[in-house]
Amino acid sequence: MLVIMLMMFHLADAQRIYDGSGKSIGRVNGDRYYDASGSQIGRVDGDRIYDGSGRKIGRIDGDRIYDASGVSLGRTDGDRLYDSSGRRIGRIDGGRIYDASGRKIGRAEGLSRKQIILFFYFYR
Repeated sequence: MLVIMLMMFHLADAQRIYDGSGKSIGRVNGDRYYDASGSQIGRVDGDRIYDGSGRKIGRIDGDRIYDASGVSLGRTDGDRLYDSSGRRIGRIDGGRIYDASGRKIGRAEGLSRKQIILFFYFYR
């Protein structure tokens, strides 16, 4: 599923992320990620990924994301998203997010592909 992916970013202003029905599910502000209630759910510092409480939970290496134990969780290839077994789990087309069946599951205008992927990593 889409929520097992990665990446890095930098944005000056907070940007919102919406589910498939248009309901706000969170926002990104710089290197910090928040859920819809405003609670911080994660942050990125270089190649290190931290949860909302500041505990290191993974790392980023190119187009791959690893958990804290070093196990690969998935990868990206262009707009396509893959799980750790190499199965395609979704894609990102501009600001629209689709699952493997092609169903729209979200929208995030103004965010990079990498920011969207990382948000869903925290959101899962």
